Amino acid sequence: MGKWGYFITFEGIEGSGKSTLARELYEYLKANCFRVLMTREPGGTKEAEEIRQVLLKTGNNLDPVTELLLMLAARRENVYKKILPALRQTYIVISDRFDDSSFAYQGFGRGLELKFISRLNKVATGGLKPNLTFLVDIEPEYGFSRKNSQELDRIEQEDLEFHTRVRRGYLILARRAKKRIRVLDGKKSVDELKEEVIDWTLKRLEEKGIKKFKIMEEC
Repeated sequence: MGKWGYFITFEGIEGSGKSTLARELYEYLKANCFRVLMTREPGGTKEAEEIRQVLLKTGNNLDPVTELLLMLAARRENVYKKILPALRQTYIVISDRFDDSSFAYQGFGRGLELKFISRLNKVATGGLKPNLTFLVDIEPEYGFSRKNSQELDRIEQEDLEFHTRVRRGYLILARRAKKRIRVLDGKKSVDELKEEVIDWTLKRLEEKGIKKFKIMEEC
């Protein structure tokens, strides 16, 4: 494969704080001269952001398979137009959600077969998997205590039982992929979690040869 970047994803239920941590890691790496790109799911490109609007718009009543296919369509746009080109240039790519979300939300949450999701996901991603995933774990009740109920999107408006299934699904995925998925305690302070994320990321980058991901030693 030759030189290749490093792909980091952040996962978690609503209100976990994953988006904040993803942004904090991005800002830290950028400030320390790393080639780094930030993206999100669904989204990341113009077309994928438009799909995001359909997926999250309140009032849209989507069949679970339709929801999955829309997620995968947005993911393919993001992977082939944004993520892969950056990885080929030895960028560190940070994504707020990736394919674990499909297994957690459409699989464990909606009840779609995991093997079915896996087959379709391979088409969407070409088999791309994250090198490192941070799962910010938190109870749904605690997560929603951080949210403004008037600003909840279509998926956030699902009942507590749904989000409990999603959380349980994430933890099952983490047990199955212990080397890749680092589980974080979402009740810790942002500063504590930020330090843990940065320390763990630098450790993993060091194993891969940290210099190749940097623009220069000092900038």
